[in-house]
Amino acid sequence: AYPHLLDAWHEAGAQIIPFSPLAGEAPDPDADAVYLPGGYPELHAGALSACTQLFAAIRQRAEAGALVYGECGGFMVLGEGLIDAEGVCHAMAGLLPFATSFAEPKLHLGYRRLAHAGALPWPRRLRGHEFHYSRLVAQDDGAPPLFEVEDSRGRSLGPAGLRLGPVLGSYIHVVDGEGSGDTG
Repeated sequence: AYPHLLDAWHEAGAQIIPFSPLAGEAPDPDADAVYLPGGYPELHAGALSACTQLFAAIRQRAEAGALVYGECGGFMVLGEGLIDAEGVCHAMAGLLPFATSFAEPKLHLGYRRLAHAGALPWPRRLRGHEFHYSRLVAQDDGAPPLFEVEDSRGRSLGPAGLRLGPVLGSYIHVVDGEGSGDTG
């Protein structure tokens, strides 16, 4: 997570309560929102797969209406499974209908401009960057995309991310808002 984003959330009144999935910790049971930042879940796929209490706690927060947002590695954790470089599938939280795969790595890299049409507590236009080697597989088309994406030159890259109720995420690391600050 970018420190400037956490600082901005804190300045806006958010109480930030960190937790570590790999240390067996779960989000606060009364949290209004759960943020799963980027990381390298592929390096800890077996250990993460065993974090069933974490997955249950995140599911409980989503069922209570809390916003759950996963970014890059956090997005992968929200999916149904993570296929490692050896082709082994590790179960993840199962809150979004997709799996990710490292079995055929391909670099996705670049600055991105994002636009969303949903009722989200963010500016409608955001800036971010993408850096990952995995790809989405076994994606269910029933979940709408989270963003429409352009590269840094304004070329459309199409939809990205998924949203299912209060659970949303994408591979893209949000850096900041762009434009007027008009929120959804």
